[in-house]
Amino acid sequence: MKRSGAAHVALICWVAFVVVCGVKETTAVTCDVRELIPCTAAMVGSGVPSALCCQKLREQVPCLCTYMKDPSLAPYVKSPNGPKVAATCGISIPIC
Repeated sequence: MKRSGAAHVALICWVAFVVVCGVKETTAVTCDVRELIPCTAAMVGSGVPSALCCQKLREQVPCLCTYMKDPSLAPYVKSPNGPKVAATCGISIPIC
C-alpha cells in the first residue's frame, strides 16, 4: 500500500513527538515536519531507524508536542512503531 506525502509527513511528526518528550534542547529549532522524512521507513515499516533519522528526531524534539496537537499528524505519532523508533534513538516519549 502506497502512502501519500502527507501521510509520510504525519508519520514523521509522530516520531518527532517522541523525541520532544525525551530530549531537552535549548537551541532554537525551526519546526518543519519534513525534517523527519528520514524516519519514514522505520515508522511505516519494521526497519531500524537510521542515524540520520535519530539525529533529525533529536533536532525536532522541541516541536513534537506541536506536531502531536495537529489532528492530521497525531495518528502517526501514536502509531505502533513510534515508541520503537524513539527507544532505538534513545528518546523518551513526551507527555504534552
